[in-house]
Amino acid sequence: MGEEQAQTPAATPPGIALDEPRFGTRLLRRFAAVDWSRIGMGTLGIVALVIAWWLVALIIGDSVFLPTPAATVGTLVHYLTHPYPSQGDTLIGNTLISLARIVVGFTWGALAGIALGALMAGVRPIRLIVDPLIELGRPLPPLAFIPLLIVWFGIGEAPKIILIGVGVIPVMVVSVVAALDAVPEEYVEAALSLGATRRYALLHVRIRAALPAMITGLRLAMGMSWTSIVAVEMIAATAGLGYVILEASNYLVTPMIFSGILLIAVVALVLDGLLRLLRRLVAPMG
Repeated sequence: MGEEQAQTPAATPPGIALDEPRFGTRLLRRFAAVDWSRIGMGTLGIVALVIAWWLVALIIGDSVFLPTPAATVGTLVHYLTHPYPSQGDTLIGNTLISLARIVVGFTWGALAGIALGALMAGVRPIRLIVDPLIELGRPLPPLAFIPLLIVWFGIGEAPKIILIGVGVIPVMVVSVVAALDAVPEEYVEAALSLGATRRYALLHVRIRAALPAMITGLRLAMGMSWTSIVAVEMIAATAGLGYVILEASNYLVTPMIFSGILLIAVVALVLDGLLRLLRRLVAPMG
């Protein structure tokens, strides 16, 4: 009895994990692994672009043709809290409207594309049937469907959300199929040899290994989503950043055009940053 007690390991204090670092520790490690030199060089590039923009605007001397960065920022700051056009919403309100459309359209398109791509990668007959349809529709620009969507669904929210999804689905299908095909077959065979079912191997091995590449596809699809929503808001909308840019162009308010473009760039950059962060969190070797 004494020997057994001597061999008993010491009790582990509650809440302390022996094998796995805490989630906060993992986040700190990933934060420390950020390439700050890359961020610094990127910031330097943006500063150089702004300086070049300012110099060219001063040389041209025509605020309608090319406003200075100061004039653009002044217009942007003013209309963040003032409506534009006068019967419309503020830039913050229009940004939130466009963002809501992006989130809904991108979400349903991405989920549909991921599900279809996974089916194509796992079931060969489905792949043989669907692949020609994807290749046939992939070169078609989503904007070509705007007139049809307006005829079918009017000028409400439905055509905008559908258009975004229509553009996202082919990108995600191609990305998911390519990502799953790139996973070495040895990974799946090793899981099967350890007793895993094919369904388990697909969900927890193949898809898990393909997640980083799939998230890269999400980043590409997000860019297409902004292209689609801005275009459709210019044609069939009374709110949103695309609508604001069109209204500003009609009255030659160039600083407002640049303000809308800058807001699109900033919001798109934030969304892309979130997807980059997600990729770092799910990367098998991250």
